[in-house]
Formats: sequence, C-alpha cells, structure tokens
Amino acid sequence: MGDWEGVRLHVVTGKGGTGKTTVAGALAMALAAGGRRVLVAEVEERQGLAQLFDVPPLGYDEHRVSSAPGGGEVYALAIQAREAMHEYLDMFYRLGRAGRALDKLGFVDFATTIAPGLRDVLLTGKAYEATRRRTGDRFVYDAIVLDAPPTGRVLRFLDVTTSVSSLARVGPINRQATSITELIHSPRTAVHLVTLLEDMPVQETADVVADLRAAHIPVGAVVVNQVRPAHLKPRELAAARRGRLDSDTIADGLRSAGLPASDDVVGLLTREAADHAERVALERKQRSVVDDLGRPVYELRRQPDGIDPTALYELAETLTEQGAV
Repeated sequence: MGDWEGVRLHVVTGKGGTGKTTVAGALAMALAAGGRRVLVAEVEERQGLAQLFDVPPLGYDEHRVSSAPGGGEVYALAIQAREAMHEYLDMFYRLGRAGRALDKLGFVDFATTIAPGLRDVLLTGKAYEATRRRTGDRFVYDAIVLDAPPTGRVLRFLDVTTSVSSLARVGPINRQATSITELIHSPRTAVHLVTLLEDMPVQETADVVADLRAAHIPVGAVVVNQVRPAHLKPRELAAARRGRLDSDTIADGLRSAGLPASDDVVGLLTREAADHAERVALERKQRSVVDDLGRPVYELRRQPDGIDPTALYELAETLTEQGAV
C-alpha cells in the first residue's frame, strides 16, 4: 500500500479552491486499483463527488461510482447529518420510525444547533463505522477516503471528543466520540493536505500541519495540486526575469514556425516570459516551504481541459507512481 500501509481512514483537506475533492477522488481510485474496494465520502453536502465521477446526486446510501484498474471498485456517499442522526437513534436507542417522527418536530436541527459538535460526531461517526464494517472475516472496504471540510475547519471537525465533552460526559454519545477519537489519533488514520504553490494555501497548510501535530493527529502527505511545468530552461528563466531574453532569437523562432514576428509580438512574448519566470520562482520558493514540512509530497499536474473520468484515472496513476499506494 505504498506510503500508507495499515491506514484505514484517509482524510483529505485543503484550503478552498485547491481541489481537495478531486484529490480525494483520485486517491480513492488509486487505493482501489488491483482489486480493492474503497469508499469515498463527502460531508459538506456540495455533491462535489457526484460531479467528479459524473453520476447522479449522491445520497446516504453507498453506490458504486467507478471501477479501478485491476478490477477494483470505488463506492461513494454523501454523509448527511439528518440521515446519520436517524441511523444513530436506531442503532443506539432502537427508535426506528420514531426517530424520523422526531425529525418532523425539528429535533435534528434543534440538537445540532444547540450542540454543533454533535453534528461532527454524526458525520465522522459514519466514516468510523465504515472502517469497521465486516463481511465474515474481512472488511467490506479496504480503505475509506473522507473528503473533509477545508483546512480552516478540519481540526475542530476531527476533534470530536472536545466538541461533545460539555454535552455528554457519559452514555452512547460520549462512547461514540471516544471511539472515533481513538481511530483518528491512531496510525490507522492519515490526514492529507492539498495545496497550490501559492502563498496563502501553503501557509495555511503549514499552520494546519502544526495544529495536527499539536493535537497528536497523524499527518499524511502534502499533495501539491495543479502544478504547471516550466516552459523555459533555467538559464532562459533567469534571463526572462531580468528582461534580457534575446529578441532576435525569439523573432527567428516565430518565423521558423511560420508566425508573425513583429516587434509588438516579440515584446508581448518577452513580457509573458518574464511573468512566467516570476511565477516559477515564486512556486519554487513555496515548494521549499512544503518540503520543510517533512511529509511525503505528491505532485499532480494541472489539467488544462478540466477534470473528467479520464483525467481522474491519470491523476490516480500519478499518485500510485509517486508512492501513495
């Protein structure tokens, strides 16, 4: 299983806009390769996974959304607090239909409003249950991938024991939170962080890595998403940043390609080359910050045509090649 042998729960988070749902889907595909069965779940009710896998909107039931190389299967669901509460009331209190009757009275909204931590227990509890579910002597799923909230909220989301300690110090809720916490703090869990090579996402990633370590929650990999290749050689990049690219060479290259080589076109290309060189320099600076975090780093190239099932397979293959699986 590559870098994460023994991990049952893969939590994927990242600053908004970094592509954490895409990475969660690609990781699920990679983990499922070779005949394994993997469940990927979202908790934000955005239907991001449904769009990613190009399937109808997901519900609380687990549905197969994709195959993986070697006969693997990816299942997905959208974990909803309301449905999780119904399941919880039936599991621990045997309320059955009575639990849904309570919902009609606004019980779920009321409970999760006065005790916001309860909602996180319900959401993480479903993932926890999926990691333990068995058929006979084997697990139903070889791994669970959780498309978690963004980095700004992920620590509170995962720290469910603290969230409910003031609500219930004993009883089923407390026991459930304690069991979830034991899983999240164990080597069976890894929290992977998705970032772009930009100042704010990288800084937020570094902050969350420090917070997770302080909370004794296992930090997984840092996935650098949407990486752009450098189009110029190192010497050319240095010249472009200084505005010293040879105009005659650029003009000759345009002419040999059968393109206009006017001074305006050459000047435009020179300015674009300078902007590109500046971006490459900034990305390399941010990459050094990522490397200093001391975690495995995977790079996923930018997909200029967007993400479709074919691109998802390619991203999964890239993760596998880099040691994620």
